[in-house]
This record gives sequence, C-alpha cells and structure tokens, in this order.
Amino acid sequence: MEATTGRTAEGIERARELMALATGDEKHDESSTSTFDVLWVLYDRVLRVDPSNPGWEQRDRFILSKGHGPAGYFAILAAKGFFPVDWLPGFMDWGNPLGSHPDRTLVPGVEASTGSLGHGLPMGIGVALALRAKDLFDPRVVVLCGDGELNEGTNWEAILTAPNLGVSRLTVAIVDNHSSSIPMGPWVPKLEAFGWSAQVVDGHDHEELVRALSFTDPDRPTAVVADIPEGEW
Repeated sequence: MEATTGRTAEGIERARELMALATGDEKHDESSTSTFDVLWVLYDRVLRVDPSNPGWEQRDRFILSKGHGPAGYFAILAAKGFFPVDWLPGFMDWGNPLGSHPDRTLVPGVEASTGSLGHGLPMGIGVALALRAKDLFDPRVVVLCGDGELNEGTNWEAILTAPNLGVSRLTVAIVDNHSSSIPMGPWVPKLEAFGWSAQVVDGHDHEELVRALSFTDPDRPTAVVADIPEGEW
C-alpha cells in the first residue's frame, strides 16, 4: 500500500480507509473519529513537518494529549509517509510499534508518548519553553485535547500558566464532542478570562479549521475549540 501526500478530498478519504485497517482491541473508535478532521487539517494544511526528516529542528511540534484514541492519528501519519502503511493492520499486535497509545520512541512523527489524560498541555508548555531556550522562535507547538479530558485539573493549571509565561507559539485544539461530565462552556469567555485568544469553529468544516488553526496571536497562546455535535463522531 502507498502513502498519500495530496491535499485533496481523495487524500482524506484514503486516510479514512487506512484508519479502517487498524482493527486491534482498544481502538476507541469515537476518540479516533472525532479527532480525525482536526488531525487531517493540521497535517495536510497547517503544520510544518517533513515526513522524510521527522527530527527537522525547525518543525512544528504536535502532541496528541488525547492519546487513548490514536488510530486516526496513526492513519494520518502513515498517509503522509512518516512510516509504512503496512504497519497499520498490525495495530495493537505484539511487537508492532503501533500500540494503544502513541510512543515517541517507536513511531516516527510522534513527539510525545501520551495516553494518561491531562498531561499533553503541560508538556506542550514545556516544549514551547525549550524551543525558546534554543532560540527557535518559528516552530509552533500544537496540542490536541478532548473536552472530557479538561476534567483534569492539570489542564487548567496549564491554561492558567501559559499566558503568564508568554508562550504565544502554543495552540491548544480542543475537540468538543460533548462527552464531558462537567459542562465546559461557554468556551470563549472562559478561556479569554485566563488570557488566551480563543474561538469556536465547526469541527467538521475544514476551511474553518484551517483558518482558525493557522492563526497565531503574537502576545498570547491560542485556543481553537472544534465543536462536534453530540452523537456525532
């Protein structure tokens, strides 16, 4: 099987077909499919990454904090050529690099090993600070969280801390599929009160996602809430 690199409707449909190859246990279908549009837009049209050189110093860094549903993430990395498509049917098999959580030591293109919820955004702040310490001011850091994951207090500590540290190259993409047991909205006034630039967009509308995820504020971190109607993936 071949990877796809085109920014076309055919490209995303090919990536969806690849996701279907990952049939192992603990697939967490809803977590994978609800994040799929955001992940595709990021890797197809927003992030500066090079599959032929995953360690490129000037690359943007992406962290899938919602690491318990990696099948869509793995499919898109494979579609973009980070690793062989033939790895996907072995998802969750013994000895296959593609496990139930992304592992940065095993999977090319994965920046952080995640899965225990609530850690991705704090790690993202650390990555942003490390880039600054290395005088790397162009790379962005993008962290994807779920709405239910924001039940974890560590996320709100990070949301409070990031603006005070001036990490303006940090973006959090929150996929809100209304799975949280605690009401999270209204998103924009809540996040702006913490010092973030925030907006809510249709989580399935690629043009809205491109516009929102491409935006950076020179003075503060940015938050993009991708709304997925309840009951939809």
